[in-house]
Amino acid sequence: MNKHKERVLVTGITGYIGEHCAAELLRQGYEVVGTVRSLSKAKATKDALSRVAPVDQLSFVEADLLSDTGWGEAMKGCEFVLHVASPFWLKEPADENEIISPAVQGTRRVVAAAQRAGVKRLVLTSSIFAIIAGKDTGRYGPSDWSDTNTNIGAYAKSKTFAEHAAWDLAKEGNMEMTVINPGAVFGPSLGFALEGQSVTMMTKMITGKIPLIPDMSMGMVDVRDVAKLHVAAMTTKGAAGKRFVACTAEPIEMATVAQVLREAGFTRAPSKKAPTFLLKFIALFDPEARGMLPFIGWKASFDNSATFEILNWKPTPMDTSFREMAASISKQIR
Repeated sequence: MNKHKERVLVTGITGYIGEHCAAELLRQGYEVVGTVRSLSKAKATKDALSRVAPVDQLSFVEADLLSDTGWGEAMKGCEFVLHVASPFWLKEPADENEIISPAVQGTRRVVAAAQRAGVKRLVLTSSIFAIIAGKDTGRYGPSDWSDTNTNIGAYAKSKTFAEHAAWDLAKEGNMEMTVINPGAVFGPSLGFALEGQSVTMMTKMITGKIPLIPDMSMGMVDVRDVAKLHVAAMTTKGAAGKRFVACTAEPIEMATVAQVLREAGFTRAPSKKAPTFLLKFIALFDPEARGMLPFIGWKASFDNSATFEILNWKPTPMDTSFREMAASISKQIR
């Protein structure tokens, strides 16, 4: 394995995507520094990563997105930053600023700290929900932005506002920035904490806690591909200053996900669709269902051509992602 001299900071290293980003960097020989809110979380993350990557070049520092403390130390000696950390969301909050403010403030804090530290390039994890939310059915790509003046939900707003804030700050300095906009992320979980939107949803699907399938379809992507794209975006010359859509060009229905799971032996996955009127009724008193409403019955396709052409993306088949994700979760909940 080639050893790189470059040190890379990964925020959100304890999360679903962050762990995979760290694993990919370590496998490629980079030195990785991961930020954690408390060093008490470091051992579990290191243990999880040690199963899939060498960890002799892995270290941790305490830093919180909502505090200035620790970021100078975290950035010290880093050539690159992968800003993956974002507030965990599942249910629509009573006050949307519970999600929006931490996302925007945290992103500004990390970008500003990276600029002060002389970081060469920062790669930001955004979302297709910063591209498509509030739009009519159609085809969308890197030049499109979500309409935050419509009822798109707190999560989509948080991703859109945070990405705008990052671009605004990046333009003021000399640091290069690249953004990855993943769709719904699937694939095996490395850690023991079953957190993250898609991990939580998959857990509920295979344990029978989602009895009916919502009429939703999304662009989807394997978490390992997301990690590889972050690393490619970090070093690829033509990636600076660009956004990259990381998901299937055509949306995949949740019914398809459930069918793959049932065929793979996860018999508790739902088989019948939920009527829209029922979801609307449930949303009156269920914040989780309320968060789905803007996307019920809505479809969009995506222009991901730049991701193939510039980052040389070779996507993992999504059927593989669904099966391996369900299998990894199943092992943890036995």
